[in-house]
Amino acid sequence: MPVVELSELPPQLEQGKTLAGLDLGTKTIGLAVSDRGLRLATPRPVVMRKKFTQDAEALLAAFARDTVGGIVIGLPVNMDGSEGPRAQSTRAFIRNFERLSDLPVAFWDERMSTVAAERVLIEMDVSRKKRAERIDSAAAAFILQGALDRLKTLEERD
Repeated sequence: MPVVELSELPPQLEQGKTLAGLDLGTKTIGLAVSDRGLRLATPRPVVMRKKFTQDAEALLAAFARDTVGGIVIGLPVNMDGSEGPRAQSTRAFIRNFERLSDLPVAFWDERMSTVAAERVLIEMDVSRKKRAERIDSAAAAFILQGALDRLKTLEERD
């Protein structure tokens, strides 16, 4: 699985494939999947983290169900743009995952994605308990939607 720039993802997708968005947390992995037209991100159930191998198997099964052809993963950079331990952990996860999959991966700056996702859930009047259950997948959808919107802008510019 090569790490690529976001703009390099669409040309690598086979026809009919989707993109997955991931929000890597310490207890869960938020997951979202695009439509085949790469316009809309939809949250999927979170993957409860166990051990790396089990996490990877769960993700690969989810990717197969949704005909995923590429991955956008949130990179948790600090507000000043530097990379701390969480960003290093995300990069390490991808280094390990690339041994198991040939899917191309692009990193996406996820600053404020969880905050934005929580605001949307609050606006939708989702209870605090249900927000806790859905926040990581909502953040993954927010990450993926940002990437999809950027791809659309790049496409219109060309």
